[in-house]
Order: sequence, then C-alpha cells, then structure tokens
Amino acid sequence: MNEFELIRRHFTQTAPDAVLGVGDDAAIVRPSPGHDLHVSVDMLVAGRHFFPDVDPEALGHKTLAVNLSDMAAMGATPRWALLSLALPELDDAWVEAFARGFFGLAAQHGVSVIGGDTTRGPLTLSVTIFGETPHGQALRRDAAQAGDDIWVSGELGLAAAALQQRLGRLSLDLPPECRRQLEWPQPRVALGRALLGIAHAALDISDGFAADLHHILDRSACGAEVWLDALPTHPALHGVRAQLLSCIAAGGDDYELCFTVSPARTAEVEVAARQAGVAVTKVGRIVAEPGLRLLDGHGTVVTLERLGYDHFA
Repeated sequence: MNEFELIRRHFTQTAPDAVLGVGDDAAIVRPSPGHDLHVSVDMLVAGRHFFPDVDPEALGHKTLAVNLSDMAAMGATPRWALLSLALPELDDAWVEAFARGFFGLAAQHGVSVIGGDTTRGPLTLSVTIFGETPHGQALRRDAAQAGDDIWVSGELGLAAAALQQRLGRLSLDLPPECRRQLEWPQPRVALGRALLGIAHAALDISDGFAADLHHILDRSACGAEVWLDALPTHPALHGVRAQLLSCIAAGGDDYELCFTVSPARTAEVEVAARQAGVAVTKVGRIVAEPGLRLLDGHGTVVTLERLGYDHFA
C-alpha cells in the first residue's frame, strides 16, 4: 500500500457540506451566511502527547477530540477538518483502527474531513479544524468581568492521574474512568453552543485548570479567587483528593470547559448544562485585582508546585 492508496482506502469520504472535498490541490468550503469562521490547529507527537503503544482507535478519537474542544471553548459549531499524519510505516491495520476512531467522532459532530497530508516520519498527528458561530457571538478569553462566577464542566484530574500512574509516579488504585478520560476525552461542543449569549469568557482546559484560567485573566486584565475544595473530580477520588490536588488543579488533558458568567445568569447556566447533558460546577469568582489566588477550605492561599503542563519541559 502506498500513500495514495492509504488516503483512498481510509481517509477519503464524501463531504456533502463542502463545495469540494478530498482529491484536489485544495478544498473549497462556504461558511453559513451571517457567521464568523473559526480555525484552530493542534499537533500530537508520540512520546510527548501520547504513549506510542496506545490503542490506535482511541488515538484517532483523541486526535480529533482535542480540536473539537477548541471549537467548544468558543461556542462554535465544528464543520470541516484537515488531517495530516507522519507515520513510521504503512501499517494497514493500525491506520484502519485510527481512522475508525477519528471518523467515528467526526460523524457524531457532523465534521467532514476535506483534506490533509501524509508522509513517513516519527509518529505525529495534526488536525486543522474549521467551525462557525453567529456573527459577533463567539465566546472569547478577553471578556471576563469582575464579579463573574467561574464555572467548570465535568470532572478534573482524572486524565492527569492516569498519566502519572502510567509513568510510575502514582501508586493509587484509580477507577477505570481515569484512563478512559485520558484516552477518550469527550469534547463539550453542545455545552459551548448552549453558553452563547450567556457566558462572558471561556476556554477549554487542556494544559491544567490553573494554567488555562491564567489565560482568561491575562487577556481580560483581571484576577480570580478559586476555591480548591470546589473543583470537581470523580467520587472515587474524594478519599485521596489531597494527594491528587496537583492533578485536579493543574494536571491537564481534561478537555473540559472553564467559563465566566454573571451571577444573575446562574439559572441559565444550569439550564444550558442540562440541555447539553453535562454537569457544571461553580468554583470561584473573577476579581478586579490581578493574579490568581487558590484558596483552601479555610481561605488560606495555596501555592502549587506547578500550574500546568509545559510543552517544552
């Protein structure tokens, strides 16, 4: 099997919502009238972002999921994706499983793959995704306001705990949901769309809650107080919560949403979460004074050893 046979067999599917999909020098798309176009790219490298022996179907799922999470963070509806792969060898069974995971998640979210590239090299995966929001309505990082409540979706720390266990740095008995969250994250696309017109600022939690919240604070020129005891995690981890604090508050790979909302709109947040089928938790508030203060149950400021994942560490 050569490069073109690989593309034809595993990555060429119809794209009914594109003017022109796979098969030409460039794809052609036409955004919906009255909408802004969103574009995001993510790269996953073996040994840095995933273990080389990971289930290829799970890897296909996650490769698209991390991009869908970027769309979710802005309240965007995902539309099209470009997929590029560097593969050490042409392993048909591996590629078939990878494509099954990738296209399975794409179908769930109505995403059409409209092109990409392949080559031989160290296992590296890159997706460029396109989405859209009604003109001027996107959720952004620079719109938080003093007095806003800070919310997060889902449960934090599961993927980071699974990673630490796999690296031999954690000997706790973890529930299977931890590894599943690491390998099969669920992007909160429906919640992001439901928060349009309700939330002020938002982003997805990929590098760790504390580090990612800092991006909102920096862009919005404000600060925050966060109640560490309020950060949600899996019930099975409550007994070892203190040991996993760094995973919960700064671990990364959560792919949940963090967003800020006026307290007056709390009921609307709860309705949006129910519509999206996702639990949400209020974990702090935005303040005018710059900086992030992480508070324990007694109101004492806690200093973490690190705030999040460093891609160049």
